[in-house]
Amino acid sequence: MSANANSVKSVIYALSANLAIAVAKLGAALVTGATSMMAEAVHSFADSGNQLLLLWGMRQAHRPPTPDHPLGYGKAVYFWSFIVAIMLFSMGGLYSVYEGWHKLHAPETLSTPWLAIGVLVFAIFAEGASLMGCIREVNKERGSRSFAQWFRETRTSELLVVFGEDLAALLGLSFALLALSLAMVTGNPAWDAAGSIAIGVLLIIVAVMVGVEVKALLIGQGMDPARKERMIRWLNDQPEVAHVFNLVSLQMGNDLMVAVKARMAPQPSDIALVEAINAVEARLQETFPAVMWSFFEPDIRD
Repeated sequence: MSANANSVKSVIYALSANLAIAVAKLGAALVTGATSMMAEAVHSFADSGNQLLLLWGMRQAHRPPTPDHPLGYGKAVYFWSFIVAIMLFSMGGLYSVYEGWHKLHAPETLSTPWLAIGVLVFAIFAEGASLMGCIREVNKERGSRSFAQWFRETRTSELLVVFGEDLAALLGLSFALLALSLAMVTGNPAWDAAGSIAIGVLLIIVAVMVGVEVKALLIGQGMDPARKERMIRWLNDQPEVAHVFNLVSLQMGNDLMVAVKARMAPQPSDIALVEAINAVEARLQETFPAVMWSFFEPDIRD
């Protein structure tokens, strides 16, 4: 993760917005009987729970290493991010599809739909503000990459999850607003049910996309390609290193484990070689603070 990107800030933005939106949506759903509004309320409450899980996972990831977990608990945040993806799929997506399908076969007349419209407009502005806060943090990390490329390459699962949730929420609110507006204009509550189904399908798609990316991190991914290229270039520029044959890394939450195989510049003695390796490793951790563990193997060929 970029040293300037603040995942905690993004999660707290999203949590604050979703709690306020969830309460407003629930009140409007109970008064109006709007199915798409109830689906959105469940979605927002689920998102609020998801953000609490992310904060818990981020806290767990900072636990110090133990004999049983010598590389620390950094990957704990990946586990909780994957749980969030499952909850987004089940509590958000599947529930919304079920609720919409049920009301499609047993439609109910909307009452005071303007209240629901007002709540949706408020929610769109609040969710938009949360998404913009998340995007500011994403931009610190993604650099010149497109959002799609960043989504595939990022190793910051909590930022990935919040971005996916906020984007899905904003699109879902737009679907709900359109569905309610059509139901009001046509007098046909089936549009409201169709809106709930559309929201559910959207959440399922986003949940699967997030789940696929987090699964890769949970299994074990190296650092992002751009950072790996920078690190290899940096190592090759060091006077003690003649050529880097290979660099293998493992992302552990915000921390990195790095193993380097390289041909070293000639040294007058074995002790001098060891000191040269130690100096490179020390400068490596200063230049790339995320590197918590480094293993250096000198060799003469790949």
